[in-house]
Amino acid sequence: MDHTNAKPETIAAQGLGWIDDKTRAITPPIHVSSTYLRDEDNQYRSGRVYARADNPSFDQAEAVITQLEQGAASLLFASGMAAATAVFQALAPGDHVLAPKVMYWSLRNWLLNFATHWGLQVELVDMTDPAAVQAAIRPGKTRLVWIETPANPLWTVTDIEATAAIAHAAGAVLAVDSTVASPVLTRPLELGADIVMHAATKYLNGHSDLIAGVLVTREDNALWQRIRGVRAQLGGTLGSFEAWMLLRGMRTLYLRVRAASASALQIAQHFDGHGRVAEVLYPGLPSARGHAVAARQMSGGFGGMLSIRVAGGEAAAVATAARVALWKRATSLGGTESLIEHRASVEGAGSPVPTDLLRLSVGIEHVQDLIDDLEQALRQAHGAAGA
Repeated sequence: MDHTNAKPETIAAQGLGWIDDKTRAITPPIHVSSTYLRDEDNQYRSGRVYARADNPSFDQAEAVITQLEQGAASLLFASGMAAATAVFQALAPGDHVLAPKVMYWSLRNWLLNFATHWGLQVELVDMTDPAAVQAAIRPGKTRLVWIETPANPLWTVTDIEATAAIAHAAGAVLAVDSTVASPVLTRPLELGADIVMHAATKYLNGHSDLIAGVLVTREDNALWQRIRGVRAQLGGTLGSFEAWMLLRGMRTLYLRVRAASASALQIAQHFDGHGRVAEVLYPGLPSARGHAVAARQMSGGFGGMLSIRVAGGEAAAVATAARVALWKRATSLGGTESLIEHRASVEGAGSPVPTDLLRLSVGIEHVQDLIDDLEQALRQAHGAAGA
């Protein structure tokens, strides 16, 4: 059977069915060479010149991700930030770009504090409102529309298909940060996006033990070649061992994401309307703003990320995080272990995140243990506040 025609679960689990021709090994080797032999006539018929631009350890991982996203090509990067910023760095000074008001904080900071210094005109928009996106378009100037859905850490949802139509009508490219959804739940290229970005540190790897990023393109065009040049020339290149680790992590991608999504929904339903919780933010709840869009463009679940706003404000939220036993107080998301974070204190001044919000990354533990741990933490925190 041709693995490229197999179901995505099979593609991920078997790494496209790769087998070493010489040794018959089913696990790929790690290529650590930084340089490659030139032919006697001064050519490189192997196609390899220097590992910063072209590392054979990338080949299988990139091929798997390309197939899962149904794209034309993929590029691995040293981090999600390296991948995301490469798209913007492939643009020209003076280009106008739209980005979400609610988005991954590090990229938001980079756009406002670095990209603008390079001459990009950055405008933050409510991406959940297609009319607002349309109003922000500058004909002849807008070159890139960047969206994140669901968007960290309020888990707002953007209509990919509608936004793609707006961007393309203006001659702009649509790029989607699909880290939280992963290709398990959403395939943005099929909905009209031009580029998909994943912080592969998160769900694609899924074990909290490497930093990586990836871009996938719908077409291998001039913009994609500029992005490829950014990776090679600025050096945001993933290491050989990390590429091997990422491929290993992706073998369990579908099992992990579906398990985390199912548990996140149960946790959201449990605490929705809870006396010690002011609000649950999760696109899988029918009451959530954007639920209808999420139900249309997400298949098989709504992701493993949610946030709760704790009744009693910031002090109660911080106290709740301090009293968990199973949840780990740590930054990041998408690993096998469940994490809790008071996000506003991480982002600092200027953050749009409510101070009573706790961001939850649901892992693959037993869901009742996670619910019980949050229950006891909320109970202790409110008891301390009442005292």
